[in-house]
Amino acid sequence: QVQLVESGGGLVQAGGSLRLSCAASGRTAVQAVMGWFLRALGEEREFVVGKAWADNIALYADAVQGRFTISSDTAKNVVYLQMRSLKPEDTAVYYCVAGPHLTESPSDYKSWGQGTQVTVST
Repeated sequence: QVQLVESGGGLVQAGGSLRLSCAASGRTAVQAVMGWFLRALGEEREFVVGKAWADNIALYADAVQGRFTISSDTAKNVVYLQMRSLKPEDTAVYYCVAGPHLTESPSDYKSWGQGTQVTVST
């Protein structure tokens, strides 16, 4: 099973930027789909973005379209989430995920990181 470790979260002002990183390790570091979910306080997990790397297809949640970008450094087995124009409603724990198919359902992803907190202040 692949292990995923997120980093890069923190406290930023509204309108600012952060870049989250997800380092993959274990028996295999290559997954068909990798992406990000969030969980706001008192809420269920919510899809942010996923990408099927082989065919270069990315799916973004409407709330982050145009502001967030997923990318990777395949040589280092690292996936990034570049977050721009951050809003207070982006405040959440962000989880890196990996799975076999590109979907918006958290149950379809078998590998999850521990999460990294992003807080956007007003």
